[in-house]
Amino acid sequence: MKAFVHRNATTIAEASSLLAEYQGQAAVIAGGTDILGVIKDDILEGYPQALVNIKTIPGLDTISADAGGLKLGPLCNISDIALNPTVKGSWPALATAAGRVSSAILREMGTLGGNLCQSVRCWYYRFPQYIGGRFECFRKGGALCYAVPGENQYYHSIVGGEVCFAGFPSDTAIALSALNATIVTNKRSIPIVNFYVVLGNVLAVDEFITEVQVPTPAAGTTQTFTKNTIRKAIDWALVSVGSAITVSGGAVASARITLGGVAPVPYRATGAESAITGQAITAALATTAGAAAVADAEPLSGNAYKIQIAKTLVKRAILA
Repeated sequence: MKAFVHRNATTIAEASSLLAEYQGQAAVIAGGTDILGVIKDDILEGYPQALVNIKTIPGLDTISADAGGLKLGPLCNISDIALNPTVKGSWPALATAAGRVSSAILREMGTLGGNLCQSVRCWYYRFPQYIGGRFECFRKGGALCYAVPGENQYYHSIVGGEVCFAGFPSDTAIALSALNATIVTNKRSIPIVNFYVVLGNVLAVDEFITEVQVPTPAAGTTQTFTKNTIRKAIDWALVSVGSAITVSGGAVASARITLGGVAPVPYRATGAESAITGQAITAALATTAGAAAVADAEPLSGNAYKIQIAKTLVKRAILA
């Protein structure tokens, strides 16, 4: 590995100041399960000059709930979220999503903030410098998304792709999107629907997550999270679905259905939501909604099969 500076921050303000000091050439480190791999494989030309450690800031690893909802610190490890009785009881979609992240060892190391901000798993983006040289794809400042003419069978988009067709990788973000979470940073509060853009997220160079806030679901809300993968463990989703569907008086009062792995960002299946809102749930309606979820799909050469997977997972979520 190339040399870099490691700075321990003791307050949120100090961490922000340290990030600003390096003018975009610094990165936050918490669990380190993603950023250290990025550095070791030397996949980026803009190699971080410094890592700002936020594990030394007290109070960022708490899980609490009150009348206003659930509050999660960015340093909560994924395993704690998956096993927390309060999360499992009132926000089971999030607990399930956390429990599906990677392996048990990595869930003990990885943090919520890191999982939300992880880089995409596209193999062109991730290709190591030491194996023949990195691909200068559009996400890294190049002029081409290599997945479009190349190998795109697994971790690439079928909808919403623009300059980059990498699929969105975070499991917890899909559940949190369905649960209408808010991302709080050292500068502002951002609805999770506005947090992600095609090439990453909206964080400034001196900005990082300080809290995640999740409202308490309304009475009558059924939550689910499921994902389809190549392997049963230690894998990213080909397609994932998070849902929060509220039924009142026998009909759907509101619905939030979000897909992962099918677009560069968490993909709100608004077509599916509209199809079931105001209706009594039936198997036929769930089938219709599953098709509506990916009605705008434009798959690449090797991943059209994801359309059927998405339809099926959305149907199952609605019928749960």
